[in-house]
Amino acid sequence: MITVNIYYRGEKGAARAFAEEMTGTGVVDAIRAEEGNLRYAYFFPMEDKDTVLLIDQWRDQAAIDAHHASPMMARIAALREKYDLHMQVERFVSDEALPQQDWKCIKR
Repeated sequence: MITVNIYYRGEKGAARAFAEEMTGTGVVDAIRAEEGNLRYAYFFPMEDKDTVLLIDQWRDQAAIDAHHASPMMARIAALREKYDLHMQVERFVSDEALPQQDWKCIKR
């Protein structure tokens, strides 16, 4: 599994408006329905009103490549431009199961 954290930053609520338009126009639902998408969810940092975090998870690199080659990317790029957003990206590749010693710190 590959997880990509994208921090969208914009002024005067632009990042939140972007996420709301992505959700309200059905773009998010369409991405979630793509083959290999495991998660596509926006989060709003409490201490930073001008940033939105997208957690985007995919089965593998082939699924990400197919997403990036899809017509959906043009819609996303147009909305990013509309809201004048800047991005910071972090990428994580999951290893095997969570180590046993980590479970003692997790309440289920």
